[in-house]
Amino acid sequence: MEIGYIKPREITREMQESYLDYAMSVIISRALPDVRDGLKPVHRRILYAMWDMGLKSGAKFRKSATVVGETLGKYHPHGDIAVYDSLVRMAQDFNMRYPLIFGQGNFGSLDGDSQAAMRYTEVKLSKISEELLYDLEKETVKFVDNYDATQKEPQVLPAKLPNILLNGSMGIAVGMATNIPPHNLSEVADGIIHLVDNKNADVEDLMKYIQGPDFPTGGFIFNKKDILQVYAQGKGAILMRGRAEIVENKKGNYSIVISEIPYQVNKAALVEKIANLVHEKKLEGIRDVRDESDKEGIRIVIDLKREAFPKKILNRLYTLTQLQEKFHVNMLALAENGLIPRVLNLKSTLELYIKHRQEIVKARTAYDLKKAKERAHILEGLKKALDRISEVIKTIKQSKTKEIAQVNLVKKFHLTKIQAQAILDMKLSQLAALERKKIEDELKEKKKLIKELESILASPKKILNLIKNELEELKGKYGDERKTKVIVGAAEEFTAEDLVPKEDVVITLTYGGYIKSLPVGAYRAQHRGGKGVRGMEMREEDVIEHCFITDTHSNILFFTNSGKVFQLKAYEIPKSSRAARGQSMVNFLQLSQGERISALVPLKKGVINKYLAFVTKNGLIKKVDSEDFKNVRRSGLIAIKLKKSDELEWVKPTSGQDEIILVTSLGQSIRFKEKDIRKMGRQAAGIRGIRLKGKDQVVGMDVIETQNSKLKTQNLLIVTENGFGKKSALKFYKVQRRGGSGIKTAKITPKNGKIIFAKILDEEIEEIIVISKKGLVIRVDQNSISPQGRATQGVRIMRLKTGDKVASVAYI
Repeated sequence: MEIGYIKPREITREMQESYLDYAMSVIISRALPDVRDGLKPVHRRILYAMWDMGLKSGAKFRKSATVVGETLGKYHPHGDIAVYDSLVRMAQDFNMRYPLIFGQGNFGSLDGDSQAAMRYTEVKLSKISEELLYDLEKETVKFVDNYDATQKEPQVLPAKLPNILLNGSMGIAVGMATNIPPHNLSEVADGIIHLVDNKNADVEDLMKYIQGPDFPTGGFIFNKKDILQVYAQGKGAILMRGRAEIVENKKGNYSIVISEIPYQVNKAALVEKIANLVHEKKLEGIRDVRDESDKEGIRIVIDLKREAFPKKILNRLYTLTQLQEKFHVNMLALAENGLIPRVLNLKSTLELYIKHRQEIVKARTAYDLKKAKERAHILEGLKKALDRISEVIKTIKQSKTKEIAQVNLVKKFHLTKIQAQAILDMKLSQLAALERKKIEDELKEKKKLIKELESILASPKKILNLIKNELEELKGKYGDERKTKVIVGAAEEFTAEDLVPKEDVVITLTYGGYIKSLPVGAYRAQHRGGKGVRGMEMREEDVIEHCFITDTHSNILFFTNSGKVFQLKAYEIPKSSRAARGQSMVNFLQLSQGERISALVPLKKGVINKYLAFVTKNGLIKKVDSEDFKNVRRSGLIAIKLKKSDELEWVKPTSGQDEIILVTSLGQSIRFKEKDIRKMGRQAAGIRGIRLKGKDQVVGMDVIETQNSKLKTQNLLIVTENGFGKKSALKFYKVQRRGGSGIKTAKITPKNGKIIFAKILDEEIEEIIVISKKGLVIRVDQNSISPQGRATQGVRIMRLKTGDKVASVAYI
């Protein structure tokens, strides 16, 4: 062909072939990791360069610039910045679950700060990265020419550890991308061991050991079903959340403290985003945002305003910021000896790693066998020489040159050239008896080793057992606890309720409209007649009006004295300290001027209540289908139509087959069947429950469950304003017709005072909580209150100071 000759070629074909060549070069030589060692070429070359330089974990640090120069000059002829960036990432403990390089100096931060220049930082291999490089010298992997054929470099590393899963990988090739999350070493080791023992194990079986990704920044991942699908298909999304806690300070103010953030989220950008959302009024209720992170860990503090709902703000943070983020998994790696890109599921990834280790162990064993045989061969020659040492010496002495001596030894003693040379190199000191014994012992040891190595090579099962034993050893050496917690359920389906632990809480509401909740355990049990502990800081003339126990997941219906109803979740009521006053109800409900909460009904999940029974202070009663209150709007609903002089005071759930008991302040009571009350609409006024005399009014109402097997053991508890109480068996209260005057239930005297509380007790109610108007609280075992007749005045259950009265009573 003449110089300058141009051959015509179709441009589409030229473009296709050139582009494919380029694409494959990027895929295989740059962007994708090899499933066997989990490394891309640049990372492999950096580690090998450091290994070759002797920069092991026990060595002194060397400048990063030295390592970059070594890598560039011998193995990776690309930009120095690209090589340094790759080196830096392998040293960052917030990017790598198990960093492969131990760095000294500034290697960047979670805030997105860049690393110091390579002339300032220093590096050496971490201990765990050495496990990837061990056995390189034993002909375990193929070495290929470097870019200019002046050096040899490994095509892949022996990799005692499954780095592809431990540290994951990310990369963008031509037309494809990989994004493999990091995992926990102990879990992956257990998964591999299980797969070795159970070849037919599926992905679901492996997930009993490998729970899911384990990110270096901690946090939470959600929904095991989603994780199973990702592992089964090799791709999909896993939801991550940072760790955030709601904290209350001594003054009763709340803060959200973020101590862990999702993987690969920039902390400074997260804080800035929160601040911008507050400035744009897209996130309300936040007073201050600050980053208190230090070398001990992450700490982002978000101070909330007093009227804010912490759980709602936390949910908004998940929705609007990267505190909640998805990790899009695509387990794409190079398989088939690093030549074919494949999307791998969890099982196939582990299988390919096991296959690689089998090849490595087999090659290593073959190398050790070869070396053992070579040494045994020499030892056998030395032993022959020692057995006939006089003749050997004579033969050597009679030879003119070293070369002739070697030939004579081979001929006369039937030795090989290698054995003859070893005899010629032997020192005179080895003729000593002790040295002869050493040679014989070493030969015996080598023969034993040869037999063992040959048995390993002949048994695939023994090779697999070696792999298992090595993993067990490495697990003990480097294994640690999970940093990322796996939540079984799906986070997308989570409501604020799911973020709140289900626990019993005491809800208290004062006459002045201050509400709070706190754990039941905040009140300790005491003996009857004690002085109690301080339960709440009271404002002047304010008293506790309502106190009951429910769980944090309950819906609470708030009925007002004017006959309206509102609804809140129990967890929406902020938790406070025992002595705190709580927060005003106007922060939660749209109450009118002068309107107050008169009844609270907790509706627990799973508990079916057919009706709600309403009782007014003037003795009117009605029952309404509970479904009528299933959806209560924020602005409230009309629950009952009242006369001007009357007020709604009690609302209780019923089954339709129960009985009602009403108790008045002057000691009257009436018990009648619920069937005597017909079902009414929400806006009905009701019918007469008890006929009142003079200034008497209803102070207690309860529901008697007639289907309750413990009905015979139930008592009516009444508590009077001066701290007296008593129990009277229900059998003393006959069933009457609705609307009568009733019968006497207590003897009212100046000593015990008027009745302020009445409640049906059974064996399940263990303790009574009594709260005074001045905020004192006592928790009393109900068994310490003695049973008495109907017309008695009771026993003292709380000793009150002068001027104090009982305000409210609850039960556990």
